[in-house]
Amino acid sequence: MKKIVLTSALALVFALPVFAADPIVGGAPMLPTKDIIDNAVNSKDHTTLVAAVKAAGLVETLKSKGPFTVFAPTNAAFAALPAGTVDTLLKPENKSMLTGILTYHVVSGKYDSAAIADAIKKGGGKHTATTVAGGKLVATMEGKNLILTDEKGGKSKVTIADVYQSNGVIHVVDKVLLPK
Repeated sequence: MKKIVLTSALALVFALPVFAADPIVGGAPMLPTKDIIDNAVNSKDHTTLVAAVKAAGLVETLKSKGPFTVFAPTNAAFAALPAGTVDTLLKPENKSMLTGILTYHVVSGKYDSAAIADAIKKGGGKHTATTVAGGKLVATMEGKNLILTDEKGGKSKVTIADVYQSNGVIHVVDKVLLPK
């Protein structure tokens, strides 16, 4: 009798759908049913990134089917740039430079942290990815931290990984990545 009850209980547990909580980014839940833009606009930590994406005219691109992997700098990451940099980039005459920087944070395809870690392992400790902008990002591990190194040698740590979207995945990063 105990065996039947235990077996039935286990069958019931495994038959129930498993729901993982949606990750919270910038105080808002990131819903996997929404696209990159629809989630990003709800994050209080990404208002600068959203303003930059709008100024660069990339909203429709990041709402499209994709899939995309986006390394999303926080407001603090943008604030760490030299004084006046963000204001200068947001000017209409600098749209192409802004677009280049933003698309340097995007890789075509959906690469979660497990896929990136696997590529790093297969690459002997590093993996080079080509961004939508055509530049290179080098992914490595420092302990348990996923680190991205840009073409200027700057390093950015993934602080929140695997924020799944309907058209890709976002990894929150603590520094703005810069192309050559």
